[in-house]
Amino acid sequence: MTKKIFAIAAAVLCSGALLQAQTLGKDARYCNPLPMEIGQGSASGDVSVFQWEGKYYMFCTGGGAWVSEDMLNWDYHYVADVPVAPDVCPYNGKFYMTGNSSNVWVADNPLGPYKVLGQWKGVPDLEHGWSQGFDPHIYVDDDNQPYLFWPGMAISGIYSVKLDPNDLTRFVGPVTHHFSFNPDHVWERQGEHNEFTDVAWIEGPWIYKHDGTYYLQYSASGTQWRTYAEGYYKSKNVQGPYEYASNNPLLRRTDGIVTGPAHGSMVTGPDGNIWQFYTVVLRSGGRRIGMDRVTVDKDGNLVCNVTDTPQWAPGVVKDPSKGDSGSVIVSVGKTTMSVGQGFPGAAKVASSSKPGRGAEYALDDNTATWWEPADDDKTPSLTICLSPAVDRDRVQTFQIDGSRILFGGSGRGFSGSAGTPVYKYKIEASMDGKTYKTVLDMSDNDVARNVVFDEIDPVECRYVRLTMLDWPEGSPLSILDFSVFGRATGYSPSQVPVPTPKVMN
Repeated sequence: MTKKIFAIAAAVLCSGALLQAQTLGKDARYCNPLPMEIGQGSASGDVSVFQWEGKYYMFCTGGGAWVSEDMLNWDYHYVADVPVAPDVCPYNGKFYMTGNSSNVWVADNPLGPYKVLGQWKGVPDLEHGWSQGFDPHIYVDDDNQPYLFWPGMAISGIYSVKLDPNDLTRFVGPVTHHFSFNPDHVWERQGEHNEFTDVAWIEGPWIYKHDGTYYLQYSASGTQWRTYAEGYYKSKNVQGPYEYASNNPLLRRTDGIVTGPAHGSMVTGPDGNIWQFYTVVLRSGGRRIGMDRVTVDKDGNLVCNVTDTPQWAPGVVKDPSKGDSGSVIVSVGKTTMSVGQGFPGAAKVASSSKPGRGAEYALDDNTATWWEPADDDKTPSLTICLSPAVDRDRVQTFQIDGSRILFGGSGRGFSGSAGTPVYKYKIEASMDGKTYKTVLDMSDNDVARNVVFDEIDPVECRYVRLTMLDWPEGSPLSILDFSVFGRATGYSPSQVPVPTPKVMN
């Protein structure tokens, strides 16, 4: 009887686990950088997100706004006069927009139209402490008192002041200086290796409150470096004193596709978890947007893992620490092969390439390089062998389940002129490198994006081929990154027979 009870209990637990399990191809995922729609503006960093009446509103340097109900699908909306590093704050039925400007704007709707409310007033004479509204952030505390946080210039650090509730352009009360650049915090130093010991650029403050603790985020060492990162201080009072967190920096990554994660914002997602949005600095120039889950450890410290592989979308998993879907990049470096390694036509992995812009640069996990086909190549293609085995290896097979493409270029459509960067393409898969099956068809795509992430119904294969069908006029096609996601599933017989070992008498 006891064994039967245990068996029933085990079956129930197993059934529950199955019900809660996530399914590739069915449950939603996201992948950084986020595939943001492009209109008359593009999401190019300094990202500010807030929630209002069941929707999330994103403002970025680059103009316009993006709106989402699930933080997965974002629709672009034109908004006029969006400044650099915009910050929009809902307050008493109005929406106040600030940015790198001496002006403050106000609107009755989060998407505008915004009109100039006025310039900052009551600003005290602060040496290096005020720079005409550089990266300002308005935070409204639980008692409805608004505060302004901003950085001084370079190493000056972060300041705050109370704002007049009846006039959000007016400073009231004393200015508080929270902290300055500290050269002992190595990650704050400028340089590709944080080598400049006495130089920094502190910017991008953001306040988030959780369980009675105020978390004051900030960025260093400057958006021009791949060492751009984000840290935080914490306090029990909105105006401090703030204590430097022991696990800083919160966000930092210097290699791979997602580098320089900083100047962002934290928000409570539709699933009740904390989500971090941040700027992604491309090593070729330009910036994109990323987001990842935030957890709070037993000591009240924030923890955030910067990701560049597919993650479960908000609401798919309850435990934010289990957000990874398990798919990895299986395509990195896979074009550097030679004929005779089991790859039919390996010498022609791309249909064409310009000098110095070979196909391998789309697969090197590095946005400083890119593949650029010849100008007269009307349907350029890139074929990958996922298992370029040498003679003594077994040939690995893979189950692929998604892909990401980062497009480069700055031609028609990238600056808000007539036309937009709409890319059309297809992806095929094969087991033998001869017979291919289309697993993703984007030939009818009409959404403008410079980053795309696509789910692929899980399929086992050894070869993957990307074919570009159309791209913006007036701009040469360039692909900074083509990543195929999945996992190893098995292997074919060895390339050569394995000799039977001799038994010694």
